[in-house]
Amino acid sequence: MSSPYVLVLYYSRHGATRTMAQQIARGIEASGIDALLRTVPEVSANSEQSAPTIPAEGDIYCTETELANCSGLALGSPTRFGNMASPLKYFIDSTSSLWLSGALIDKPACVFSSTASLHGGQETTLLSMMLPLMHHGMLMAGIPYSESDLLSTTQGGTPYGATHVAGQDGRDLDNAERNLCQAQGKRLGRLAKQLLTAN
Repeated sequence: MSSPYVLVLYYSRHGATRTMAQQIARGIEASGIDALLRTVPEVSANSEQSAPTIPAEGDIYCTETELANCSGLALGSPTRFGNMASPLKYFIDSTSSLWLSGALIDKPACVFSSTASLHGGQETTLLSMMLPLMHHGMLMAGIPYSESDLLSTTQGGTPYGATHVAGQDGRDLDNAERNLCQAQGKRLGRLAKQLLTAN
């Protein structure tokens, strides 16, 4: 993409995190900047990429160049024992060259996650995704309490980032979760635009 964009990079096993990514992308685009949806491939038991170069369906895989050239980043993963999923971590762990070049310094970022249970490690997963982004020098943006859904949600939603409780049956996002995803996207897009004009 030649115009500025915010990258929405996620891993999704059963589709919930992908749905969140799509809602965040809607929020980003509502702020007046393009959103680029990308995912990462599965990894095999010996931690080597095992998927083909282009997935059979869904969003295509992210390249390092797409990450380097983004104006902002939304990073999403389902919870794996209170941590981000290994395919996403595998991708992030491969970005040392961007860390060395400082390609992501001072770019805004946010994180989002989905779990099967209400207390399934959402906030620790969000924090686990923030750590490498902070090492990259990115500026973390959560969800402020001016978003009233944070105070009324009975499912997902945290000030650290948008979350979703899928349950064992894989339920859809409720209105509060959807609103918070879009609000997070709008805030990230707005920050990316402001930082672009400031530089």
